[in-house]
Amino acid sequence: MQRFEVLSPGLFTTLQDLGRFGFEDQGVPPAGAMDEFSAAIANALVDNPADTGVLELTLTGPSLRLVGDAPVWVALTGHLAINLNGEPQAGYQCFTLLPGDILSIPRVLSGARGYLAVAGGFRAEPVMGSVSTLMRAGLGGFAGRQLIKGDSLPLLSSRKPPAINQLTQRILPQQERRPVRVVWGPQDDYFSREAKRAFTTNSWTLSNQCDRMGYRLSGPPIPHINGFNIVSDAIARGSIQIPGNGQPIVAMNDRQTTGGYPKIATIIRADHARMGQFKPGDKLSFETVSVEKAEDLWRGRQALFQQWVQTIRAGE
Repeated sequence: MQRFEVLSPGLFTTLQDLGRFGFEDQGVPPAGAMDEFSAAIANALVDNPADTGVLELTLTGPSLRLVGDAPVWVALTGHLAINLNGEPQAGYQCFTLLPGDILSIPRVLSGARGYLAVAGGFRAEPVMGSVSTLMRAGLGGFAGRQLIKGDSLPLLSSRKPPAINQLTQRILPQQERRPVRVVWGPQDDYFSREAKRAFTTNSWTLSNQCDRMGYRLSGPPIPHINGFNIVSDAIARGSIQIPGNGQPIVAMNDRQTTGGYPKIATIIRADHARMGQFKPGDKLSFETVSVEKAEDLWRGRQALFQQWVQTIRAGE
């Protein structure tokens, strides 16, 4: 059986697919790739279905040795430093690993995350229909946790993808410089017109309290009109809560499923991948769009992505 031996795990490396859905009423968040766009691109490059599990690495990546008796094909996305047996390697292509080869990703060069896909995928038992790792519940992935030195990661059998060693366009959500787009609500009526204007005109900085569960932002406090407690209700990915200190909290993939702070706005789906690439110290601002505009932006992005994937899978 083909497998990767983990020589070093990187800062925070987990197995993620596109997430587990349908269990939030039981308190189980979706988890899944923080930048699902880059994860899906990595899978396309090795001819996997988009929801195949990939390794998500954060700031620094793992060092892996291929063990077995046959080659495997891999692809990496994100702005990464990549070494194969000590020699630099380009991302955004599918290339071959031979038994004994050592693949290392010493750091992320921009953004926060990168993705490693293997043709055929990793051999992992789905939990609630997904192999995504949710560490705070010990679900999914490899033993429900991040990689550690000495782990053995079994691989599924695969066939050679159609496009090998063919560089493709790098698509890096973190390079977008526009404000992050949001729709108001669902509790924007807890804030005055002046407070809402401040929310969209201020610049915000990601604090050191940022992880897969959520991002705490710092900036001028956003005041509430009449208190900051609500009856707890559902929290979606991209929900922006304003607690008593007036500092926004952005809910991410491993979020709690309910919360009792007013949500001033919600980040649109088309900007989720970009949010997944933010790291502590990064600055951002917000702008509002209509629900109709948010839906149009998502449909347009998906159409372009599908067209791009079809080109990759055709080996053009």
